[in-house]
Amino acid sequence: MGKKAKQDLPLHKVIMVGSGGVGKSALTLQYMYGDFVEEYDPTKADSYRKKISLDGQECQIDILDTAGQEEYAAIRDNYYRSGEGFLCVFSICEYESFAHTQDFRDQISRVLDDDSIPFILVGNKADLAQIRKVSEEEARNRAREWNCSYYETSAKTRLNVNEVYTDLMRKIKSRKDANKEKENKASLDYLLQDP
Repeated sequence: MGKKAKQDLPLHKVIMVGSGGVGKSALTLQYMYGDFVEEYDPTKADSYRKKISLDGQECQIDILDTAGQEEYAAIRDNYYRSGEGFLCVFSICEYESFAHTQDFRDQISRVLDDDSIPFILVGNKADLAQIRKVSEEEARNRAREWNCSYYETSAKTRLNVNEVYTDLMRKIKSRKDANKEKENKASLDYLLQDP
């Protein structure tokens, strides 16, 4: 039996959301290539794909970095519909970016009409903790309220970078597995119905 064709690998679609300048692209590029990019052109949305091993299983991650597109609601909503999980990023040094996470959460809930979609709140720029404006406690409280995980990351030092993507992909995968089980059970129930 030959090697499994790349397109047969399970694909998990991650969408990065958050205000401009919080480090969404820096996190994505650090995860994809292990590079910290200080300067980045934030005007275009970029999609990245990478083959990874998730808990010993080969799969692909597809990351959509929505930079600069937020003002086009129709485009944004299409992005959201294509996502299977979301990393909602703010900068711990910029309170306004934390306040905006609520807008992103509301938009995603409205578009997907589903509050159980895999979602992680990410406080980036943890390497700049000395100029922190958002307390870890406040961020954790919001994550608890939303029933999601919270991580503090640093694209610069790689702190928790792999962890957030891995955690999100596990959540996406377990949701897909649960849905598949539901579908299998439904079709089995259908087959077992009395004629």
